[in-house]
Amino acid sequence: MNVIQQITVQIRKKLSNQFIRNLSWLGMAEIIYRVMRLVLVAIMARYLTKYDYGLGAILMTVREFALTFSNFGIGAKIIQTEEKELKDLCNSAYWLNWLIFVCLFVIQCFISYPVSLVKNTPELILPICVSAIAYLIWPISSIQKTLIQKENRFKVIALTDSFLFSLGSLLSAAFAVSGMGIWSFALPSLIVAPLEIFIYYHYHHWRPTTGFTTKYWGEIWNFGRNILGIGLLKTLRNNLDYLVIFTLLGVDELGIYFFGFNAGLGISLSIINAVNSAIFPHLCSVRDNPQDFRKTYFNSLKIIALVIIPFVLFQSSMAQFYVPIVFGKQWIPAIPVIILVCLSAIPRPFADAASQLLVAVGKPHLDLVWNGIFTSVFAIALVVGVNWKEIGVAAAVLIAHMICLPLFSLWATQHVFGKRK
Repeated sequence: MNVIQQITVQIRKKLSNQFIRNLSWLGMAEIIYRVMRLVLVAIMARYLTKYDYGLGAILMTVREFALTFSNFGIGAKIIQTEEKELKDLCNSAYWLNWLIFVCLFVIQCFISYPVSLVKNTPELILPICVSAIAYLIWPISSIQKTLIQKENRFKVIALTDSFLFSLGSLLSAAFAVSGMGIWSFALPSLIVAPLEIFIYYHYHHWRPTTGFTTKYWGEIWNFGRNILGIGLLKTLRNNLDYLVIFTLLGVDELGIYFFGFNAGLGISLSIINAVNSAIFPHLCSVRDNPQDFRKTYFNSLKIIALVIIPFVLFQSSMAQFYVPIVFGKQWIPAIPVIILVCLSAIPRPFADAASQLLVAVGKPHLDLVWNGIFTSVFAIALVVGVNWKEIGVAAAVLIAHMICLPLFSLWATQHVFGKRK
């Protein structure tokens, strides 16, 4: 039996079949997405300038901040709720989704002009507004998608995401080759968004059965406000390096860093996102059984370590060889950024698992406090690192993650299981 077979057998012994299936499907979807993204980055690197990449980074940052407000805890509340309240909660959540996404559309269009004034980039205004139109489509099928997740039918979500990601990537590449610049970032999500409606309507029978209602809005807010706060802090932290470089350095420097970040983390983020999506429903399903709850959490950490650490070390060590071949010699200056950012992926999934652990036991407020502390430390590190331009920022990202995230993971684990013991 070879090493790969031994690892496979060990994983299957340690994790339940349901969790393996969920993680496998989500991992497959994320890997397909990241592979397509790497292919896309390779194509766009040869057809887009550093300035185009910088504009794309700002557009994606604005969208990510807007989408963070959509994570109001609605999905987590639906997943966690009892069956007897599910019907009424879904109806209420449906209308709340519409309110949130319509407001996000208006807000994103409104802020496009002041964003363009930071570095005199008026060409950003229209793409930012056009990309927000997708917000007026997603509420139609968002409840169906959440219910499919609640029912542990991750195969449907994985195949759908893989298809939509692949199609979006192909469109982005085609637009880049056609010389459309920043529109390569703005148009694909809008074009593929309507397809979600047809797919999720086909795979789940739920439809709204009442008119406009605010019945559970207060309960959703009480449950989701900490989750929203955590999401906002994470989004700020994930994009703070972009904002610092854009504001203090410029669009070209941001383009180099944005390219390095996407090429560096790449497939590593697929594993992290797959774990985040799969671990929370799985922890919730066994939280009433202390032994299974503890076993599920620690086995999840083991599988993270088995997969993420070897892959990240391999990818970072090979950057100097594959970057000029895959992306072109003009991106050789981005190699140090790629290596530093890539290594910062190692502690991320462990900290994310610890965050999911706190939410699963009903303590999202502790995760919110932690994210506030880490975001403050991270901001200070970036302000110091920017003195050495984009490489200094990448080094600050690595140092902050390597020091702070393991400390949080250890504390959260001890806090939950120390008390349970």
